[in-house]
Amino acid sequence: MYALIWRLLPGERPVKIAIAAGLVLVVAAILWYAVFPWVEPKIQFDHGVMNGDPATTPAATPSGR
Repeated sequence: MYALIWRLLPGERPVKIAIAAGLVLVVAAILWYAVFPWVEPKIQFDHGVMNGDPATTPAATPSGR
C-alpha cells in the first residue's frame, strides 16, 4: 500500500519526502480538528467509573482527619 502511494507521488526522492510529510500533516490536522472533537462526546474516555456511582468511590469521600 505504502509502496503504491510512494510510486504515485511525483518528483524525485526529496520532493516525494516533502509531499509525503505534507500529506501526513494534513491527515493529522484533519484528525485533530475534525474527527477527534466529533468522536470525543460519543466515547467519553475521560469519564471512567469502575465500581458504581462516582459519589461512593473512596476518592470522593472525606479522609476523616
